[in-house]
Amino acid sequence: MKVIILAGGGGSRLFPLSRKAYPKQFLALEDDKSLLVHTVERFLSLVPAEDIVLVTNESYLYHVQSELELCHAEKAHIVLEPVARNTAPAIALAAKYCESELECGRDEVMIIAAADHVIKQQGAFCACISKAAEVAAEDAFVTFGIKPRSPETGYGYIEAGTEENGNFKVRSFKEKPNLGLAEEYVAAGNYYWNSGMFAFTLGCIMDELATYQPEITGLMEGRNYGEVRDSFGKMPSISIDYAVAELSRKVRMVPLSCYWNDIGSWDAMYDILPKDEDGNAVKGDCITIGCKDSLLIGHDRLIAGIGIDDLLLIESDDVIVATKKGNSQKVKDVVETLKKNNRKEATEHTTLYYYWGTSSALGKGKNYVMRKLRIMPGKTLPMRMHYHRTEHFIVLSGTAEVKRDEKTMMIHENESAFIPQTTRYELSNPGRIPLEIIEIRNGTYLGEDDIVEF
Repeated sequence: MKVIILAGGGGSRLFPLSRKAYPKQFLALEDDKSLLVHTVERFLSLVPAEDIVLVTNESYLYHVQSELELCHAEKAHIVLEPVARNTAPAIALAAKYCESELECGRDEVMIIAAADHVIKQQGAFCACISKAAEVAAEDAFVTFGIKPRSPETGYGYIEAGTEENGNFKVRSFKEKPNLGLAEEYVAAGNYYWNSGMFAFTLGCIMDELATYQPEITGLMEGRNYGEVRDSFGKMPSISIDYAVAELSRKVRMVPLSCYWNDIGSWDAMYDILPKDEDGNAVKGDCITIGCKDSLLIGHDRLIAGIGIDDLLLIESDDVIVATKKGNSQKVKDVVETLKKNNRKEATEHTTLYYYWGTSSALGKGKNYVMRKLRIMPGKTLPMRMHYHRTEHFIVLSGTAEVKRDEKTMMIHENESAFIPQTTRYELSNPGRIPLEIIEIRNGTYLGEDDIVEF
């Protein structure tokens, strides 16, 4: 059995914490572990790391590698999407990787899971996965349904038909309904939330794609994994639900009889967090006085809530979002407005991720920018030069190796190095702990494009 974890999404429904450059799967929401780490650990009790394949966007490679190290799953495979093409092409690329690179046969069962869901009750979850694998082995296209806890309008629904040995035939798939329809579905008793998780054999998904999506399989047949990846951008952008699930005659549903939440909004986030005696869910440095049934998430500042009810307030280091409960689905409208105005907040956090570590904004003013660099052990910023600015590095912790022109110097804690304009330099961390540095840029032009790399 192979587990395919889809980790390429760049959703913004949890803005300002989730953005295109740092999507939801990398957020640590309930504890100090990201949703991706929780997802990988959830499956490590079922398969070894080498049977896990993560499909992600090229720009998230270093995020994913870092997360795999945190959960000791470095042997998991990473499949990189050259461009975003929705779940059907992503699953097709993963299938080709399993066939071409891992030498899987047609009877290999593949479990498809999202990287950003909250799932609890591990024992029940594993039992459901095992059951789905059994059904999938019979050449079925298996989807997982969640028994509704409420008439939720943010999920699609699955209409279940007759039961057979613990799984159901699927009568139909329903789009996200309005509240009236959602109430009818819940009252009917045979409707389930669509979890977006699937199970099938390699042969089944290849056959179903060939039947219903010849435009995709036309780019796969007779080609190896590398060739398919090169053609990935030509595939249609379509979800696996529209591409196969709603068309296939092989669809069966296995109920996922454990807690599941895709954290699709701040309202959903409020639901999963522990509450105080007044129904408030609080994270960070927050004080509540006379508040009820509210969510307060702080980052850098002290947040004091006084006499507020049913409020969602989320602070990041550069954005604060406040809305009444029930309105959080409209957060995406804020992101669209920011995009139209070409605001960098729509896509970027103040912390940027690179193969060598991170760079976090600290402050800026006329002719200067301050950032904090965190360079991982053994990593190096390649030789570079700036035409319009000088650089001043102050070491906070660790040891830096600075090569400037033809000289090499070691910079320790509380020491600094100065880089004049048009001077070639290379910055490395030769030590065994992360190197933390304050970077001060001075000059009349401080854009990120004033970097000449050698």
